[in-house]
Amino acid sequence: MKNFTIYLVILVFLFVSKVLGQETFESRAKKIANKIEKITKEEKETLKVEVEAVNVQLSEGKITREQADKRKKELAEARAVIIEEKVSLAQNELNDLVQQKVDGKIKEDSIKKHRLVIHWNDKDWSQKHKSDKDSIRGEKRTTSQFVFALGLNNTMIDGDLQDSKYKFTGSHFYEWGLTYNSRLLKNNNLLHAKYGLSVMYNNIRPADNRSFVVDGDQTDLVTNPIHLKESRFRNVYLVAPVHLEFDFSKEGQNGDKKYFRTHKGFRMGFGGYAGINVKSKQILKFEDNDYKTTQKTKGDFNVNNFIYGLSTYIGYKETSLYLKYDLNPLFQDNLIKENNISLGIRFDLN
Repeated sequence: MKNFTIYLVILVFLFVSKVLGQETFESRAKKIANKIEKITKEEKETLKVEVEAVNVQLSEGKITREQADKRKKELAEARAVIIEEKVSLAQNELNDLVQQKVDGKIKEDSIKKHRLVIHWNDKDWSQKHKSDKDSIRGEKRTTSQFVFALGLNNTMIDGDLQDSKYKFTGSHFYEWGLTYNSRLLKNNNLLHAKYGLSVMYNNIRPADNRSFVVDGDQTDLVTNPIHLKESRFRNVYLVAPVHLEFDFSKEGQNGDKKYFRTHKGFRMGFGGYAGINVKSKQILKFEDNDYKTTQKTKGDFNVNNFIYGLSTYIGYKETSLYLKYDLNPLFQDNLIKENNISLGIRFDLN
């Protein structure tokens, strides 16, 4: 939950700084966001090369289809771990930056001074002039965004929300990744294709002192004989989301010239996602002979190796209300099918 708080504070400051014109804080925060974006892109390309090598081995008959699928899953899991480790360093930078903002170390005076230098330094002014000139042409037809989302998570059985089985406010999800946004029509800004790669974390917290137990091909939610301080079940997925986005942003204008803009007005998107499960883990916290104990169990828990579902969002500028629903059940062979559902806030940062 600590990471959620850090991210939320950062994103709130990004939004406020853009509204108030706090360029110094925003530029520094965006630089770190770009670093995270670069990490995701580089690791995605590396994973693509590794998977292609496995496909070559499969086509040459050196490995079986089962071995190839297993190897691809292992590669995806390894890349997910690497991404988490690298991003954690950037998280620390973001945390420090937010703390500086809170402590008042980033002041308005420094922004004004920076603007004064731009006006009087010929080299800097030339660079600014070039940037202004480029902006007249507006945004490129394809732009990229760093996406972060968080909110409530639960499951549904035959259309009924399982809020009695899982703690409503304690169960949550979060997602981060890189998306590309491509305008579909040359002379109209309404329709966009939005696609990319995301890491998705789905957490559910069983209520009434229960936890998951594997019994053959069944995964049952049972009462634990130990008094639990916390019971949490987490699944991590690497997914490729695709949306058709309707962007109602008004055209920008510079003199008599108009140009298209994105993420400047109301937006809505409809689509879905597909991907693979890279990690399943159950976390139990309890006291054992007056010792605080945390038990972490990793395994497949009979969870589906693949995930696919529908998602939609609607919002204004960079902030949207976000809903996603898994079409395949959480557990592969359970007699009762549970489908994951999430509702939260999504940020698309240009």
